[in-house]
Amino acid sequence: MSTPKKTKKAIPVIDERETFVSLQKNFADSETNTEEKLRILYELQAADNKIEELILLRGELPAEVAALEAEAGGYKARIEELGAMIAQYNGNIAAMNEDIVSLDAKISAFGEQLRNVANSREFDTISKDLENNNILRKIDEKKIAETRVLIDDCKVQIASLEDRCSILDEDLGAKRDELALIVESTAKEEAVLVKTREALAAKLDERTLSAYDRIRNSVHNHLAVVTLYNGDSCGGCFNTITPQRIIDIASGKKLVICEHCGRIIVADPE
Repeated sequence: MSTPKKTKKAIPVIDERETFVSLQKNFADSETNTEEKLRILYELQAADNKIEELILLRGELPAEVAALEAEAGGYKARIEELGAMIAQYNGNIAAMNEDIVSLDAKISAFGEQLRNVANSREFDTISKDLENNNILRKIDEKKIAETRVLIDDCKVQIASLEDRCSILDEDLGAKRDELALIVESTAKEEAVLVKTREALAAKLDERTLSAYDRIRNSVHNHLAVVTLYNGDSCGGCFNTITPQRIIDIASGKKLVICEHCGRIIVADPE
């Protein structure tokens, strides 16, 4: 007798534009009862809040460290670029020096030829060649001098950039140490919270988790799940909730979404 094949549970396609009505229907159709799902969402929001609090302890340090790293990286890239330019300039100077050696040999040969010319026409031709080679030599010498000025300018820029990098590296090192100290002091607590969050998220179906994340990302304070404020208002936007919705929230038997801000409102378990 053949073993019956297990059918895989269909995973619903999550539409980012789905309505809250479909989400409420999903709650109603879920294998996990509504009260339990609301409790999980509340605890998930609490875990996310604590994780954000720990991240906020770091303040502007991560951004400052990233900015300093980018600035230092830019300076170091420029130093490398200038170093490559110096190498290219030195290569050009070496090539021009070789050209000068070749020109000197020609100039010397033309000088010898002038001593043994047979007629004025030959003298004029050799004199012209000698003059042209002397001009080319002077051009090479001028270019070498100009290139050395460019090299000196690059070296000045490199020295200035290295001074800036030195100052930046000190500042960057101090801020990295400060950030590492804060991260280290909260690392264990954050690891526990992340593990708790992952466990809670695993208990929710994909549609509910997607909706929760979408709401969190759409509101400024990242509160997707809130409780009642003063017993009759949304804890997210503070707009008044109708009496019937307050009863539904208190019962925990129905998903209630604020019609003003779109947050999920649950009863305070405390």
